[in-house]
Amino acid sequence: MSRLMHVSSGPYAPPVPVRVLTVTSADGATVHVEVHGPEGAPAVVLAHGWTCSTAFWAAQIRDLAADHRVIAYDQRGHGRSPASPACTTDALADDLEAVLRATLAPGEKAVIAGHSMGGMTVMAAATRPVFREHAAAVLLCSTGSSRLVAESTVVPMRPGRLRTWLTRNILGARAPLGPVTPLARRILKYGTMGPGSAPHMVEACARIVHACPRKVRHAWSNVLDLLDLDHGVRELRVPTAVVVGTADRLTPPVHARALVAALPNCVDSTELPGLGHMTPIEAPELVSERIRDLVTTYATIKEGA
Repeated sequence: MSRLMHVSSGPYAPPVPVRVLTVTSADGATVHVEVHGPEGAPAVVLAHGWTCSTAFWAAQIRDLAADHRVIAYDQRGHGRSPASPACTTDALADDLEAVLRATLAPGEKAVIAGHSMGGMTVMAAATRPVFREHAAAVLLCSTGSSRLVAESTVVPMRPGRLRTWLTRNILGARAPLGPVTPLARRILKYGTMGPGSAPHMVEACARIVHACPRKVRHAWSNVLDLLDLDHGVRELRVPTAVVVGTADRLTPPVHARALVAALPNCVDSTELPGLGHMTPIEAPELVSERIRDLVTTYATIKEGA
């Protein structure tokens, strides 16, 4: 299980949840879930990405929980959710369904926001009955459905087999990340954030990413390497908004544009100049605003209206 390591002050310090629960997934894996905000308020579900945790959404939780019921959970092996031998996109979908079933009333709708692997979780769950019962709308942040390693620009060279091989070995490295040092911050900023990212943003991201156990990081890197969820995109029929940074090296804008073209019901697309992969931390107000807009437009519509 991850070492819990995050900043303890400022906008990226995780708020204290109203309620904490442990949810059991289809294969028996357990998932840590946090609930913030008032009961009865419109629901928002947050799914974080590879090597992150619920702490990644601290700024959105702090903003939205004033008038939303915000449900955030740790993907298996991340944060407080124990590691599992099952590292597959089906397992991600199982976990999301388990969280929705445990936290929402029958027929209750929520806006579901997924960042990176969290967005892939949504795509993997697109055909699932529980997802379709509860999803009012979706926000996909900095994510893609296939060809992740081939399209990554982490290695600054022309596309091709050599770049793909180097990228695969860098992202799938088994070595521990070690403590958060000035060099570690520079490396993480280069790979995952825009060049203008403020030091406190880089610090928040570095602490979260470095807390992910190396075995978990490696296991899920293999899943991302082989990812093919193009079919899930075509089945994601709820209103969906897409956000990406133009300086995203992990899931460059080519992925967002492909999602926009393939989604049956894409209602908004935003490319953020100069921002990297960590959009919820790099542009916290904008991401919260997109979630609010989706809630206002789609999640407050009464059945039969």
